[in-house]
Amino acid sequence: MKDFIVGRLKSLKFAIKGCFLLITTEHSVMVQTSLFSMIVFLGFYFDISKQDWINQTLAMALVLGIESLNTAVEKIADFIHPDYHERIGFIKDIAAGAVTFAVLGAITILIFIYSPYFL
Repeated sequence: MKDFIVGRLKSLKFAIKGCFLLITTEHSVMVQTSLFSMIVFLGFYFDISKQDWINQTLAMALVLGIESLNTAVEKIADFIHPDYHERIGFIKDIAAGAVTFAVLGAITILIFIYSPYFL
């Protein structure tokens, strides 16, 4: 049991390091966290409902999670094949497309949450 707990704590340490690396080195994640910080401020300002907080948090987590996976795919692809390669480009484009789907979903959710306050 002790080894299990120690292993989980080490995993958590690596995960927190990964979050820190993403926020401090990846420009897309920097932009997204900045925008999401403003959206959180809006949530407090407009005193949105508990359900809206849940939806907003899930949307933001989805975008950051998919963006993180996209970054990992890009880093691995660049490591494996640093020069341009058509098939690597195809893979990277698909990963970026996944981020786009997540962002469009998040924007839709945020429109549903905030449009009543602005209209």
